[in-house]
Amino acid sequence: MPKRVEVGVVMSDKSAKTRRVEIPRQVRHPKYGKILHRKTVCHVHDENNESHQGDTVEIRECPPRSRSKRWELVRVVARSRAVDIAAMRAAARASEKAETKGGEKAELEEGAGA
Repeated sequence: MPKRVEVGVVMSDKSAKTRRVEIPRQVRHPKYGKILHRKTVCHVHDENNESHQGDTVEIRECPPRSRSKRWELVRVVARSRAVDIAAMRAAARASEKAETKGGEKAELEEGAGA
């Protein structure tokens, strides 16, 4: 029997060599017929820590590696295009502080020379 291959999105990359991948699917409600959005959560072994949060990845079934890991990473299909806004704001604040400290130093040197 061939091993199952699925495509999903990495939702968490906080653990070393482990990724939490969600595989979205749609099911029809048995009684009402409405289409429902469901997801399957898989814990995936990522030996080289190649994938990151938001990436679309291809995973394959494998023998159990731990209590929860039953999948392994095949490849990263698409990288995440999300931007870490918090990191950008922190970098902007750091550059502003560096600029103001540089400006204060120049003013002090001018005043001492006079």
